[in-house]
Amino acid sequence: MLNKVVIVGGGTAGWMTASYLKAAFGERIQITLVESGNVGTVGVGEATFSDIRHFFEFLGLKEKDWMPACNATYKLAVRFENWREKDHYFYHPFEQMRSVNGFPLTDWWLHQSPTERFDKDCFVMASVIDAGRSPRMLDGTLIDQPFDEGADEMQGLTMSEHQGKTQFPYAYHFEAALLAKYLTKYAVDRGVKHIVDDVKQVNLDDRGWISGVTTAEHGDLTGDVFIDCTGFRGLLLNKALEEPFISYADTLPNDSAVALQVPMDMEKRGIRPCTTATAQDAGWIWTIPLMGRVGTGYVYAKDYLSPEDAERTLREFVGPAAADVEANHIKMRIGRSRNSWVKNCVAIGLSSGFVEPLESTGIFFIHHAIEQLAKNFPGEDWNPTHRDLYNKAIGNVMDGVREFLVLHYVAAKRTDNQYWRDTKTRAIPDALAERIETWKTQLPDSETVFPYYHGLPPYSYMCILLGMGGIDLKPSRALALCDGSAAEREFSEIREKTRRLTEVLPPAYEYFAQHH
Repeated sequence: MLNKVVIVGGGTAGWMTASYLKAAFGERIQITLVESGNVGTVGVGEATFSDIRHFFEFLGLKEKDWMPACNATYKLAVRFENWREKDHYFYHPFEQMRSVNGFPLTDWWLHQSPTERFDKDCFVMASVIDAGRSPRMLDGTLIDQPFDEGADEMQGLTMSEHQGKTQFPYAYHFEAALLAKYLTKYAVDRGVKHIVDDVKQVNLDDRGWISGVTTAEHGDLTGDVFIDCTGFRGLLLNKALEEPFISYADTLPNDSAVALQVPMDMEKRGIRPCTTATAQDAGWIWTIPLMGRVGTGYVYAKDYLSPEDAERTLREFVGPAAADVEANHIKMRIGRSRNSWVKNCVAIGLSSGFVEPLESTGIFFIHHAIEQLAKNFPGEDWNPTHRDLYNKAIGNVMDGVREFLVLHYVAAKRTDNQYWRDTKTRAIPDALAERIETWKTQLPDSETVFPYYHGLPPYSYMCILLGMGGIDLKPSRALALCDGSAAEREFSEIREKTRRLTEVLPPAYEYFAQHH
């Protein structure tokens, strides 16, 4: 029986993997995690998809258990600023798309145009975020109780099995380093062996499989399955096993980032419960509000901007609070390993692949990969079907997200400098180009988006197309033949629900201050 797992690398990827596999397999599996005390983590993965709640549920952790320890807050959407034009913004929220007479409400919005704001007309969350409200009441009651019931019904399903069933109304922001620290205790308490040491060598047997790793102070560590969580270095998969890396640079040119962790008085500042992506001259700046600080960073293309200018722009964007904060410069490897499972090595996290963090997909990729590994965990016969299914799932999820992110740049109306003009002429995946032509006539649906699971439902594509404003869109012609009164009632109901919720929901900071 294969039951000895060695995880090389800690951070979010390593400790999420160790915790999940221990929760899944218990004492039937031996897990050793070795991480260097000298290698820092990238540490900017602070925003998530709403699916991440299933990870914590699987571990048996409630929000009150882990959120205060990680300075965590709620994320109800991604807010895009200045992608269309200066001072314009829109939301891509975590909220199920409503439909009327078989057509999504966004179609009716294009047909009737109640206001210029599709996000406020079609979703409740946009106004809740603008008002800085928590999705939960002070007593913990959720904004829409059916979500809690739905969560109970769907416990035990993987992320892909949840797709299309229910859209939970929020995800999380948290300090990545604090989450890794929290999960370290969780995993070690349940029997994971934790070694702090430097891996000096990866040892291969006669077949070219990994037989062990040699550490500086603990000698050789042997195992059956080796999990590469060494980040962009890809120490096991890319270096030792020489698995090729497929770059996405031809379609996603942003390859660098500079990040700041800025202490702030969040009571005075208030918490806007969303991740904000503000377009800049050579990329975009993320803003993530946590309890006690703001995480922020400039994602940019070094062909258009120097690291020094990027850091200066970011500091000016943040203001005086950033004056004495140390900047973390990051060179990003954008793309994916050709295969993430090779021989007896499985890569999870940045060693597997990464796209720029525009839609907070980094931790989503980790969670998805862990689920796929647990589902396809090998037996003694090393049946290649498990490996092939894993590699296909990881490749699809990465390629699908790549398409979705490219769409942001192609669809953005902004063309005020060479960087933004080049986003319209750069190569885009052939399949995406075909899909865009279809979406000009009919908004995205399940039949016309990327066909394999990648975590993004059709309404996400609708939000980007409608918000970015650079692609001319038309409502379905059938709507001209339909009675529009039901759609008018739906728009009215959203306005009324929005008004009611923004009156009764507490400010986000007040909610977290109470629960901390």
